[in-house]
Amino acid sequence: MIYALAGRRIDLPNAERARFPMRNLELVRTRLRTLFEGHTHETLVCSAACGADLLALEVAGELAWRRRVILPFARERFRETSVTDRPGDWGRLYDQVLDAVQSARDLLIESTPAAKDPYAFATDRILEEAAILAAKSGESPVAVVVWEGDPRDSNDLTKEFAALARERGMEVLQVSTLE
Repeated sequence: MIYALAGRRIDLPNAERARFPMRNLELVRTRLRTLFEGHTHETLVCSAACGADLLALEVAGELAWRRRVILPFARERFRETSVTDRPGDWGRLYDQVLDAVQSARDLLIESTPAAKDPYAFATDRILEEAAILAAKSGESPVAVVVWEGDPRDSNDLTKEFAALARERGMEVLQVSTLE
């Protein structure tokens, strides 16, 4: 099975609305483990932002799954803009996961076209890469959306990820970040 995953980052401490509060880390980790357990020789394709991405990558690594990571720009820049800018010790986990993924030759750093938002580009590339890997294995990819289920606005990339996955004919599973 090939899983494409996207979801919420950890909330800022002063977030007006809870989408993925720090207090729910273990809850979401447990939900991801429950979804993933029982499957062997699986592949997870996602980015590596703090929150949903890194938790899923951590769980997949514990289960000895293949992990393919898509970044829209250089590793260090992504770390600064999408990992260590939120509460928690995400930098350490990011470095551990990316070191392992890079050693396995499964880290893809994409050059974003000038006219595109890099995060939107990465969202599309995750789905595209999952489809490519699934086609090679003769399987159908499955999209996993880790969020609270309520779009922030019309430009919500998590909502967009789910919509694009459905357009591609993928099954879309949801993992809630709230209690």
